[in-house]
Amino acid sequence: MAREKMSPVDHAWLRMDGESNLMVIVGITVFARPVSLQRLHRLLEERLLRHRRFRQRVEVQGNTAWWVDDEAFDLSAHCFELNLPGPQDQIDDARLQDHVGDLATERLDPDRPLWQMQLVQNYRGTSALITRIHHCIADGIALVAVMMSLTDDTGGGRPSVAKAKALGKGAARAVGPVGNAGPARFSEGDRGAHGEIESNPWTPYLAPVTKGTIRAIEATEQAMEKSMQASMHALAAPELFADAASAGQQAARDVLSLLLMPNDSPTSLKGKPGDYKRVAWNDPLPIEEVKLVGKVLGCSINDVLLSCVSGAIGQYLRGRGERVRDVEIRAMVPVNLRPVDEALRLGNKFGLVPLVLPVGIANPLERLLEVRRRMDALKVGYQALMAYAILGIVGVAPKLIQDKVLRLFADKSTAVMTNVPGPAQPLHMAGEKVERIMFWVPQSGDIGMGVSILSYAGGVQFGLITDSGLCPKPQRIVEGFAPEFEKLLLTVMMMPREPLLSGHWTPAEVERRLFKEMAT
Repeated sequence: MAREKMSPVDHAWLRMDGESNLMVIVGITVFARPVSLQRLHRLLEERLLRHRRFRQRVEVQGNTAWWVDDEAFDLSAHCFELNLPGPQDQIDDARLQDHVGDLATERLDPDRPLWQMQLVQNYRGTSALITRIHHCIADGIALVAVMMSLTDDTGGGRPSVAKAKALGKGAARAVGPVGNAGPARFSEGDRGAHGEIESNPWTPYLAPVTKGTIRAIEATEQAMEKSMQASMHALAAPELFADAASAGQQAARDVLSLLLMPNDSPTSLKGKPGDYKRVAWNDPLPIEEVKLVGKVLGCSINDVLLSCVSGAIGQYLRGRGERVRDVEIRAMVPVNLRPVDEALRLGNKFGLVPLVLPVGIANPLERLLEVRRRMDALKVGYQALMAYAILGIVGVAPKLIQDKVLRLFADKSTAVMTNVPGPAQPLHMAGEKVERIMFWVPQSGDIGMGVSILSYAGGVQFGLITDSGLCPKPQRIVEGFAPEFEKLLLTVMMMPREPLLSGHWTPAEVERRLFKEMAT
């Protein structure tokens, strides 16, 4: 029986499953018309199962995990259709959301490959494909590239593998909540797949050391199995970062800053999660309008969308009667470390940076500028690389040590926020047009909220998953995203551009003038 040793980082994700939070990425693909299960099976056999990992189960022996070929693999056990109970056999968003929330706490069968697809055949008169894949198989960047390889340019069945590779290369440059930056900052040469402007704002800081550092980290993981003490010494050694003279000292400071993070503000969103999840989604925001706001205000799309998320969370807390002034919540944000030529390679290649969201700032422009300042501040260090290294180290350490180390991150955070950029043009899968794509990021430890953002076919889709005890109605937060964006759009449309760009007007002055204009 063929088997392959699991990498330390992937092993860390495998062992991160908890009683309340499972490390399973959940996604939904909504089709324009019903999809045949038989045609979907043929598609998976031709394109998905060529990736050996989807035919392999996990075998754990002591402190080591192995990928083992599943000799009894049965596609029908992993991909099947069902009709959910509902009025007139046509379920609505609320019923589908309830089902996805239930699935988010349902463990995948450990005796089979760790993925599953459910083809719901009675959602609003069409099909909705719910996909669950354990994080130990791959990160979001790799999974998007794999899923795009299942799509066609048209309904004629021509595989868009080249598109998936191109998208993967664009996504490999993406970072954090959204990898698309404002058009004012980049030239035509920076345009990625499908005409979207895709760039990684961390690239100027990470590019000189990323490849060499990741090789050193992976070498450290191997050394770790022989000597914990030796690998820790190697990780701290500046020579691992020879491409940057001061990177060793900066890396040491970043490790300390990660381990010594202060607590974020206590809110009703923070606490011990229970056994039930709730999910929500929004109507997509027009990507061109988001780009416009970013361009006029001198911010990236990252900054604009994070500011909208912060504002929606603040409004939700105010609606519950909670004190919001000066309240800040920390979100752990993934930063892609995957080299461009490995976009379709499975496994996990990303680090994490802690972003503190100013949810207590009510003025939308002031909040946006503060988010931009904090995002810029995160780009001067190597926290993402250090977080990746920490995952590699704890992945070969005893699980008790892993749990204690990772709890340091989870206890000081309220949310996980992520994005994987999708294609700008609509795609087809199994012969039918894909109308909408959504996904939900898993949360580790006692983190009770996950925010996911995905751009597809001209829109930006938000997905929110929460613990039902901490936030029983996440739709109320999601419904606040669009109004917060509209405030920024209104500012751009009604205020003169030059004073905004020059910074001559403070956010408070802009707000005062805006209300004056609206009153006249």
